[in-house]
Amino acid sequence: MKVGFIGLGVMGKSMAINILNSGHKLKVYDVIEESMIELKEKGAEIGDSTADTCEGCDVIMTSLPNSKIVEEVILGKNGVLEGAEKGSIIVDLSSITPKVIQNIYEKCADKGIEVIDAPVSGGAKGAEEGTLTIMVGGKAEVLEKVKPILECIGKKINYVGQIGAGDTVKLINNLLLGVNMVACAEALALGTKAGIKPDVLYEIISQSSGSSYALKAKYENFISQGNFEPGFMIDLQYKDLELAISTAKDLNAPMFMGNIAQQIFETARAEGLGKKDISAVINLYEKWLNISVRK
Repeated sequence: MKVGFIGLGVMGKSMAINILNSGHKLKVYDVIEESMIELKEKGAEIGDSTADTCEGCDVIMTSLPNSKIVEEVILGKNGVLEGAEKGSIIVDLSSITPKVIQNIYEKCADKGIEVIDAPVSGGAKGAEEGTLTIMVGGKAEVLEKVKPILECIGKKINYVGQIGAGDTVKLINNLLLGVNMVACAEALALGTKAGIKPDVLYEIISQSSGSSYALKAKYENFISQGNFEPGFMIDLQYKDLELAISTAKDLNAPMFMGNIAQQIFETARAEGLGKKDISAVINLYEKWLNISVRK
């Protein structure tokens, strides 16, 4: 099976390498030439453009930063839709709004091209190790066709419903992550300000009802060490919260916690922390309370 892969960022490059290492023919494209050269050295073919990358491919995968870029890359001039052949399948691995992928699905259907949304969770480490969790929306029979490719990059492949359902589940998951991360930072800061050692707080809370993935994943290796290299960047978390808030507006659903969490991450971005790990929101509370939440 020949795969076209567009978008060789932190996540995309690792996923593309795993697909290549699994024995599939791979043709790649990215706006950053260095990323393509690295894949070429590993045995991948390089596309001259987005459209060229799709020619002759059974499956075209996209891993891109946001909804606008995904829409432009797939539907725009010299894009995926121009180069993809009838009967091929587009698998979007990005985290975008359900509304955008549904629009892409409708436009591609007119040309006889199938589309599924398959956002991933597991971060850079999961992408590198091929252990991502994948949430798939679209036709179940289309998922079965591309499953051998998805199994190269993920260990848990979940079919969650029709087109857009994968992106919906992903944005809800990341909404919870963002809210939980802010709550963890606030709680750890309050406890430290009150005179409790951060390690004592972590040891007890991580085994009690206040525990969460955010606490366990981000305290020991990030906050307690003062290590805020991503991980999962604040800029990306902010973007994912925007996806949730935008979708909530479309559904006329209130989003109290999501909006508050986004404001905290927006404050962190204003403080120059956008490229740091999401756990770096603790730096805001440390500054406000004049404390240090460290080991």
